[in-house]
Amino acid sequence: MPKKIEVESIENFLIVWNTAHGSELYKMGFYGKPLGIAKPKIPEFNAPLILDLMEGLYLAEKRKITVYEGTEKRKVSVKTLRQRAKSLYEDFEEKYAVYYDLRDSGLIVTPGIKFGCDFAVYKHGPGVEHAPFMVSVKSAKSEITATEIVKAGRLATTVRKRFIIAVPDIEKEKVRYLMFKWFKA
Repeated sequence: MPKKIEVESIENFLIVWNTAHGSELYKMGFYGKPLGIAKPKIPEFNAPLILDLMEGLYLAEKRKITVYEGTEKRKVSVKTLRQRAKSLYEDFEEKYAVYYDLRDSGLIVTPGIKFGCDFAVYKHGPGVEHAPFMVSVKSAKSEITATEIVKAGRLATTVRKRFIIAVPDIEKEKVRYLMFKWFKA
């Protein structure tokens, strides 16, 4: 694998055109999605790899990728990637703090939109297991009703996942996790 993998920025996505390098990134932690392959059965595939801005920013900060754009291959800075992600994601700083913390803990993090949450989190990875956790990010100042907690908990139970609320403290660079366990009385 090269020192840093080259990634092209096109609109709100990052693309690894070199399929061998894309497979290497995917093997490193299930980063991205191979184009046209919903759930790869093996980590080697012959398709470009699509990264979203959040995971691309993480990989750029970790110095795993170099992002460029245009036919002149202008380098895109980490600062520029962060600004683009901030304009794309609502509450980006809070969500990214949680993404970063979970990834740095060795967990696999994917978008959780199909579960009505921010992230689906795996211990081993998609295709290897079903995500055991669904994570919603809330700021310490935000309010959550008992009804919202019950709705999320019921959904989590239905899809056999643990519901977690992540509360990042950006200034202290810490994240608190509140996990709910449902049981029958």
